[in-house]
Amino acid sequence: MAAGARDYFVREVKCCGGKKSLFIKQMCVGDVGCVVWDAALVLSAFLEREKYFPPSFWTDKRVLELGAGTGVVGLVAAANGADVVLTDLPELVPLMNMNITENVAVLQGSVTAKPLPWGEDVSEHLPVPDVVLLADVVYYEEALSDLVKTMRDLADGHTQLLLTYEERTTGNKPEIERRFFQLVKEHFTVEEVHTSELDPVYRSDDIHVLVLNCK
Repeated sequence: MAAGARDYFVREVKCCGGKKSLFIKQMCVGDVGCVVWDAALVLSAFLEREKYFPPSFWTDKRVLELGAGTGVVGLVAAANGADVVLTDLPELVPLMNMNITENVAVLQGSVTAKPLPWGEDVSEHLPVPDVVLLADVVYYEEALSDLVKTMRDLADGHTQLLLTYEERTTGNKPEIERRFFQLVKEHFTVEEVHTSELDPVYRSDDIHVLVLNCK
């Protein structure tokens, strides 16, 4: 049965210095990828911090978002001129496509949505992108090795990876984060952006923004 309007709720996300708005559909029922998480909003806003990304930085940049979910972070990059590929599990591709269609008038760069389960072949997405985006993807322990493998496969010496995660203290989440960074630091340098450097509205002490580069 086709999804109806009542199956979704919409979040407005300002972009392009507040001059434009994206309208992001989220699913009322579904897994963690079906909604816009706070870490995604923090990363979206960080993409427009001129200290790190001067005007026209994103124009014609080749960008790939892993675990894109609704696609909001990649869509902000596209609104600023990047050519973006949104990726996630196959079942989330229709949601990403809906959000591309909903916001096409705002997008300055191209955007496509494609399935990319972590750990699988990435040859379709080569050559490697200029920037890889990852928002709140450190969640499931069983996915960590595959996630890091995919990060490695999509990066070389010129690729920058921008990652946000929300620090969680319940259950086994601290151990998952520890294990993830143990794996990541075998292959990447990791630099944290201080909270004071983030957007004054979209920041939180428990949401971390990291810049990764290949060793």
